[in-house]
Amino acid sequence: MEPRPEGRQESPALTEAAAEFLSLVGPEELERCLFTETLEVVASRGAAEGPVVRQPAYVTPQLETLEQEEQERLELGAHARERRIHIVSHKHGVTLTKVLQERKAEPQCQTFSYSQAEMRGLLEGASLLLLRVLACRQAVPPGLVFPAIDTEGHLCTSSYHGLGIQQQMVGSVETEVFVIERAMHNDMGTSTVWHSSFLPSGRLARLVQVGCPMLVLLQDESVLSETGGAEPQPCFPKQPLVVEDDIQLYSWFWDRKEELEASHATYGQHPEIRAVLDDFLQALLLRQPDDPPLLRRPSSSPPSPASGIPGPLFASAEAISRPPAPRPHHP
Repeated sequence: MEPRPEGRQESPALTEAAAEFLSLVGPEELERCLFTETLEVVASRGAAEGPVVRQPAYVTPQLETLEQEEQERLELGAHARERRIHIVSHKHGVTLTKVLQERKAEPQCQTFSYSQAEMRGLLEGASLLLLRVLACRQAVPPGLVFPAIDTEGHLCTSSYHGLGIQQQMVGSVETEVFVIERAMHNDMGTSTVWHSSFLPSGRLARLVQVGCPMLVLLQDESVLSETGGAEPQPCFPKQPLVVEDDIQLYSWFWDRKEELEASHATYGQHPEIRAVLDDFLQALLLRQPDDPPLLRRPSSSPPSPASGIPGPLFASAEAISRPPAPRPHHP
């Protein structure tokens, strides 16, 4: 295991602007940037199959990397190259394992370890998520610099700069994209620069490494309808409803009105309703209860004389509804 590569000077530090930016990123903003996307690799010269890149990662809500597995496979003619990098965070710091294999040769493995202080603010596994957040805002704060790890497994710094809005082709459609420059700077004084073009929804439309003959392009035009927020709903103003102006609706209204009036008249002609109402009003006037609705509540059993509760109120109703007594049978 290699604690740190030789020749290292000072560890990269998280700038104040970067720390302030991370503190202002909310969970809802991150939630909108969590999606999958597919792009195509295009070679400007030479025949290439790839690169095929997989970067599953686990990050915290503060975008710090917990674990990341990066796998890249590139086939250029008869030359095949595969690189795998595994980053895992633990209580002592961060451990990085790099495996490089070319053709059928034996894989070369290297392991590096870094302390927690050195890796504070490491966003390696969330670099794409950070770019999506910046693209949705369409603004990059000045002085945005984070610690990073280069392709060799060494510590370096990663800076972000906004290049403004440009026009770009997505399939056969020209659209506006927001371009962000990400640069990785090592201690040797060299830099690796990427230009990433994003749609307003945060989807990556183009990725190019400066000086590299390969481009990563978005060819699916269907994603252009995404705006990054909720789709605007059409506005339909409320129209005043005049029943008399609609002959059919007016006819339904009168039919329903006559139906309700006939039903009410039938209810009032019931033979028992008059007797029940008379008894209820009489009891209401005589007793004057504090809770009139309770007065009309039926009783499941007759009250006992010792309880002090008065007898049945609706004598007329009971007289009407009581079945007639059977006649005595004489032999």
